[in-house]
Amino acid sequence: MPEIKKTKILNYINVFRGLAILLIVAGHTMQFGSIGSLTHKLSMEVFAGGTALFIFISGFLFQHLSYKYEFKNYMKKKWTNVILPYLYTAIPGILFCFALPLKYGNSFDGLNPLLQIPMMLSVGRVHNTPAWFIPMIILFFLCSQGLLYLEKKNILYKLLPLMFLITIFMPRHDVDYNSVMGLSYMEKYLEYMYYVIFGFIHFFSMYVFGMFCSKYKEIIDNFYNTRWLYWILMVLTAGINIYLGNNFGISNGTVSKIFLTILMLAYLKHYDEWLISHTKLNKVLDIIAKYSFGIFFIHWYVFFVYNVIFDMPNVLPISCCWICALGLVTIRFVVVSSMSVLLLYWVKILILKIKPETNTRTFIGV
Repeated sequence: MPEIKKTKILNYINVFRGLAILLIVAGHTMQFGSIGSLTHKLSMEVFAGGTALFIFISGFLFQHLSYKYEFKNYMKKKWTNVILPYLYTAIPGILFCFALPLKYGNSFDGLNPLLQIPMMLSVGRVHNTPAWFIPMIILFFLCSQGLLYLEKKNILYKLLPLMFLITIFMPRHDVDYNSVMGLSYMEKYLEYMYYVIFGFIHFFSMYVFGMFCSKYKEIIDNFYNTRWLYWILMVLTAGINIYLGNNFGISNGTVSKIFLTILMLAYLKHYDEWLISHTKLNKVLDIIAKYSFGIFFIHWYVFFVYNVIFDMPNVLPISCCWICALGLVTIRFVVVSSMSVLLLYWVKILILKIKPETNTRTFIGV
């Protein structure tokens, strides 16, 4: 397949990035039903799994900008734009861990704080649940030269079928405060580290698939032309996952998200000119996209505070009817998303007032 000339800005990819972060926030804020129930599994299947899309877009953008790749400069930029904001935005989570260890779920509570901090930062998931993504994505950064080498040798994309088989048949297991209770501190740390490394292996296919779709952008049009096939596959794999999870305790929500990724990409590219022509809508989506990394970093803190204020659990049980529960979690999603954007905007303005020439992206990802 011929390569399509690269351009710096792709509107449909920018919009994809914004929608991906909204799905991540939805996956955390919109779960409802008794944990383990069919209703909960349904809500998980529908709303959770945005990480797969976020990793896909990371791979897409990496390949899209690979024409100017140089390892040293690449790592410098990742230090400035990814790792530093991760470290700065970790501060509220670490403070929550120390101030409210039981309520916030600090798995390392009782250990020397000087040991806790590097342990938290190296696995991400304890001080800021979705932030395990950062230690994992750093592994992709370190593999960047190898990935481009394999691409240049026309080897990388030939391995995609094998990578997808690994994703399908090696589902992730969840790790949280409750699941590691009773383990030693070292055992807890190793469980969290295993979660990061296994996530890297599990999602490797999505990153490389993103690279593939970037290199051969014309295939996205083919996705749209055969979209009904992907609709069928998405619904079918989602149904199978719910069935297996409900009857056998086996769950892999990433599989249906492969097809969701294809569909979102196909529709956004096909209707890209329509989106661009609707300037107000496109502007809103552009703002969400620009704030996406910052939203990723801080939305868990907003979610936690919201739950404390309104005395709500992370997963909302159904006390009266599922429609009421859906309404409540939808309100929570909207508030958490909106407040995350507003907080980032206010902090950005404050930083620029203190020091106008500051690169705020280094601090908050925006």
